[in-house]
Amino acid sequence: MPDLFDVDNLWPHDYERVLELATKDDVGRVLEGDGVALLFEKPSARTRNSTEMAVVGLGGHPVYIQAAEVGLETRESAEDVARTLGCYHRILCARVFDHDVLPRMAFALEGSGFDVPVINLLSDEAHPCQAIADVITLREILGPLPGQVLAYIGDANNMCRSLVKVALMEGMDVRVASPPGYSFSAEELDRLHTFSTKVGRGGTLHVTEDPEVAAGGADALYTDVWTSMGQEEEMAIRREAFAPYIVDDALLDVAEPDVAVLHCLPAHRGEEITDAVLEGPHSVVWRQAAHRRTAMRGILAWAVEDS
Repeated sequence: MPDLFDVDNLWPHDYERVLELATKDDVGRVLEGDGVALLFEKPSARTRNSTEMAVVGLGGHPVYIQAAEVGLETRESAEDVARTLGCYHRILCARVFDHDVLPRMAFALEGSGFDVPVINLLSDEAHPCQAIADVITLREILGPLPGQVLAYIGDANNMCRSLVKVALMEGMDVRVASPPGYSFSAEELDRLHTFSTKVGRGGTLHVTEDPEVAAGGADALYTDVWTSMGQEEEMAIRREAFAPYIVDDALLDVAEPDVAVLHCLPAHRGEEITDAVLEGPHSVVWRQAAHRRTAMRGILAWAVEDS
């Protein structure tokens, strides 16, 4: 079943196919007459709008489902919710807190004979749909990506994890700058290095505590919020820890002169990025946001292509 839990699920056979379908002028109405369940345990502006419009563009009918409507893991198990939605929908897309819910849903569907792929719209471990949109944006701006330098400044979170994987799949040199205690664990770093070797595209991953080291000569700078949903109680501590990790004009000065600046949004202006940079000539943030729909078109079309 073509489930998508994180971008490495696509490697090696399906990755380029997703990108091809995403950027193709017309992939047809491959969801004509079909429903697509959009289950959201936590809200999102870009994810909901981009996914709904991608479904509509493919001829399908998106159904937005809030957490309270299904009572995931309280009123019903993840498995039962998945099988219920599988009765009505061609694809199940879910934005969840606990990543493990996604494979449980997928195994329940497949085990019960439902031909319904599960797509991760974001979990505590990964954000593959955003990462696909980022690659589309980077290819547009930078051209061929092998050997290009991508610097991520901030928390080595779910977004960073998927971004690093997709950048390694592109053969990029990736640098991640995070404060102590907010970088990848030794075990996770080892897994990412192993993945890079497995991919064999020549990409590298380096981690540092110095944002200027990461940004030096970078072709693209990427950042994300310091405090994600569910971490609000840590806000004060995180603001102090991440204070030196702001993407501002001074950081742009050590990067390449034509560096592209990306942010997956929402942005907390004056925290992880200044208003001047976000609105400045290096920012490709709104093109990046627009490509969320582009990415979803490719992912959804791929999910039903061979299933």
